[in-house]
Amino acid sequence: MFSEPRSGRLAAWGNALLAGLVSPDDAVLAIVGEDAVHRVEGLPGESAPVGLTLALGRLRALGVSGLRVALPAPGHPLGLSGPPEFNARALEAEEAVVCHGAAFGLVPEVREAGPEGDVHVEVVWRCLPVREAPPADVPSLGEAERELAEALREATEVLTRLDVAGSGPVAEAAIDAYRARAERGREVLAPGYPPRAVRVLELAQRVRALVSLAGANGHGAAVSASEMVARVAALRPVERTARRAQVAAYNSVVEERQRGAE
Repeated sequence: MFSEPRSGRLAAWGNALLAGLVSPDDAVLAIVGEDAVHRVEGLPGESAPVGLTLALGRLRALGVSGLRVALPAPGHPLGLSGPPEFNARALEAEEAVVCHGAAFGLVPEVREAGPEGDVHVEVVWRCLPVREAPPADVPSLGEAERELAEALREATEVLTRLDVAGSGPVAEAAIDAYRARAERGREVLAPGYPPRAVRVLELAQRVRALVSLAGANGHGAAVSASEMVARVAALRPVERTARRAQVAAYNSVVEERQRGAE
């Protein structure tokens, strides 16, 4: 529920690597996380999938100077710029990374392998051409922070009004556990990101946590189909705001560099 998207890890630590703030080994270790291995398929000049270290170096050589995140949902192509093939793959995966400085994008394909009880996760990032255009519907950090504060109030009001069991002690316990994990692993956004971006990302994750808890059948409470539909409809705008804020946080370093270059 509270895990960050793989595209977020790739963009955050890839940006730190591109800026010379971390070593390739440290960046790859952070990007892979608890997965077994990540590879990149379809890189220009490569006939087979390659490891992340080689892939990130090759992207830099191709002109990539930054990495942006896209978190699209049906009817909301958040962070995407086309073409249709890339958008369709990103929508299916519900995430993608879009390169800045060269017209490439990366979409993850997650595969499980191994016998039962010893399953490990392999991720293949498919490299595809993208359209060089502004990403769709991404707010500034300031806009995202203001929208999130209102969204958090709305989410709390909705959960209370709908008498969602998850809005009580269970929800607070889950959120506290998430915040404790965040404190232990403080490098959520990798070196180079401003404190405001970290703050916005953490608040966005908290809002999405509340939305997820509301959709978890009230943690055992009896919930009718109509009540569940009411929850989803009431919280859909809140979840959309939280996703926009996540993308704004992950993309803030690239946006800041771009403004500085203008």
